[in-house]
Amino acid sequence: MEHEKDRGTEHFLYRTITEELEAEPLGRTMCTRFPPEPNGYLHIGSAYAIHTNYMIARKFNGTFHLRFDDTNPLKEDWEYVNAIIDDIRWLGYDPGSHIYFGSDYSDEIYSAAVTLIKKGKAYVCDLTPEEVSSYRGTLTEPGRNSPYRDRTVEENLELLELMKQGAFPASSKVVRAKIDMSSPNLNLRDPVIYRILHAEHYRTGTDWCIYPMYDFAHPIQDAIEGITYSLCSIEFKDHRPLYEWVLKELDIPEPPRQREFGRLNITGAVTSKRFLRRLVQEGYVDGWDDPRLPTLRGLRRRGFTPESIRSFIEEIGSIRTQSTVDISLLDHCLRQDLKARTISVMAVLQPLKVVITNYPEDAVEQLQIENNSENEALGKREVPFARTIYIEREDFMEQPPKGFHRLSPNTEVRLKGAYFIRCEEVVKDLDTGEITELRCTYDPQTKSGTGFAGRKVKGTIHWVSAAHAVNADVYLYDQLLRGQELPNEDDGNWTEVIHPESLVIMKDSLLEPYVQGAQAEEKLQFFRHGYFGVDKKLTVGGRLVFNRMVPLKDTWNKKA
Repeated sequence: MEHEKDRGTEHFLYRTITEELEAEPLGRTMCTRFPPEPNGYLHIGSAYAIHTNYMIARKFNGTFHLRFDDTNPLKEDWEYVNAIIDDIRWLGYDPGSHIYFGSDYSDEIYSAAVTLIKKGKAYVCDLTPEEVSSYRGTLTEPGRNSPYRDRTVEENLELLELMKQGAFPASSKVVRAKIDMSSPNLNLRDPVIYRILHAEHYRTGTDWCIYPMYDFAHPIQDAIEGITYSLCSIEFKDHRPLYEWVLKELDIPEPPRQREFGRLNITGAVTSKRFLRRLVQEGYVDGWDDPRLPTLRGLRRRGFTPESIRSFIEEIGSIRTQSTVDISLLDHCLRQDLKARTISVMAVLQPLKVVITNYPEDAVEQLQIENNSENEALGKREVPFARTIYIEREDFMEQPPKGFHRLSPNTEVRLKGAYFIRCEEVVKDLDTGEITELRCTYDPQTKSGTGFAGRKVKGTIHWVSAAHAVNADVYLYDQLLRGQELPNEDDGNWTEVIHPESLVIMKDSLLEPYVQGAQAEEKLQFFRHGYFGVDKKLTVGGRLVFNRMVPLKDTWNKKA
C-alpha cells in the first residue's frame, strides 16, 4: 500500500531513533509491533498507535508485526482476533504473514520466570491481592518487604511448579520480581509477574492455569520476535524501567528499546474499553459497530474510508504527550477524501408533495444532471422529471422570514437541474391544518442548461419524481456525547452526557432512482444534506438504509 504522505521524517520518534541508531547501531533490521489485547475492538486511538509503529518500520525498511497480547483468558476470544486482523488490513497497515500470539510463547515465558527465581530475582508470594497493595506503600512512603520475600530458591521453584500444576486456588499465590520495595517508581516495588487463573484459554485451552502479567510477558515476547523498538503510548513510560530490568536480568543480547509517544484523545468521544463496553452491554448503542462509536468497526459502518482516517492521523503529526484533537478534523478529512470522487444525488428526507399543474400528465422527461460539480470526469446521469414530484418539507414556508430564498406562495425557485416553479396554491388537511400538497406551475423556457437569462431566482432546491422515487430509510448520526468534556466513568450519572438525539431516523425518505443499485458501503453525496453510505448491516431484503457520515458544512475549516 502506498500512503498518501510520508510524514515520518518529521516525527520526533523518527529523529530520536535515527540519533540512537547512529550512536549505537543494532545488528538486525528494524522491527516494530502493535500488541492489542483480543478482548475488544480497535478504535481511532488504536489507529494512531498502529500508524506510528507501521510507519517507523516502513521508514527504516523494516518489518511490522501484529502480536496479540493474549495472556488473560478471562476476556479474550477469537471474535476479537478476527475483527482486529480485518480492521488493520482494512486500514491499509497489513502485517502480511507477521501475525503472532503471546500465548505461543508460554513455555519461554515460564522458563524466564524459572531463570529469575534461580538468580534470586523472583519469589512466590502468599500475600492476598489486598495485602500486596497495602505492602506496596505510596508515592511518598516506601513499601514493605513481603514476609515471603526470602524464601529459598528451591522452595520457590517447588511452589512455582505446584502453581503450574493447579495445586492452589486462584489469587492464593503469585510470583513477584524481587527488585526494590523502596523505589520511587511503584512499578519496581516487587511487581507481580505471574498469577493463578483457573480459566480456559481461547487458544491453549486448559494447558495452563498460571498466566504472566503484561509487564513481564511483553519484553520477553519482543525479544523472541526480534523487535528492535517497542513503541507504546505515554502511560507506559513509568513501566520502561521494569521492561529494561526484565531484559537485563534475562541477559538478552541487543535488547529491544522501549520508546513512548503521546496518547490520542478526541473531543466528544471516549476510547476507554471499559466505557465502550458499558455502552454496548447496557444497550445505549447498537453493538461495537454502532456508527456513533469511535471504534474502527463503527467508523467503517458509518462510512468513513481508510484514506480519511490515515489522513486524519497524518494531519495530527507527532504527539509527545497526551493530546486531545477536535473531532471535526476527522470529519474534515473525510469530506476532503470524498468531495471529488462521490456522485451527488437528490434525496428528500421529509417529503412534501408538489403537483406541477401545467406539466403534461403522462409525460416523463429525462434530464441530464452533473454527477459531481467539482469533477467533470464523473460525467452526468439521467434523472426522470414528471408532473408530480416531492421536495423537502423545510424548503417551503407559507410565511417566510426575511432571507428565506426557497419556495413560498407566489414565489419562484429553481428545481435542481430542471425548471423554475411557482407556488400557486397550498393544500391542507382540513382536520389538522397540516400542509399536504403544493400546486405549482413551471416555466418551460427556464430549463437548466438552455442558457435562459430572462430573470433570476435566488434559491435552488432538490426534488425527486414521485413515480420513480426509491423509498429508503436514512439514519442521521450526531456526536454520541454532549459537549466536549469526557465523562467520569466512575460517576453514577455518566449516562447523562449521552446526546439524546445522537441518532435521528428518517423513515420512508425518497431518493432518485440512481441509488437503486447502491452496494454495501457505497458512498454518495446527498445534495445539500451531506455524505452518506449504505449501511451493510441494516440494508436487508432490498430495503436501503443510508447512514449520514458527515454533513456538508465543514466546521474544521472555519476553526482553522
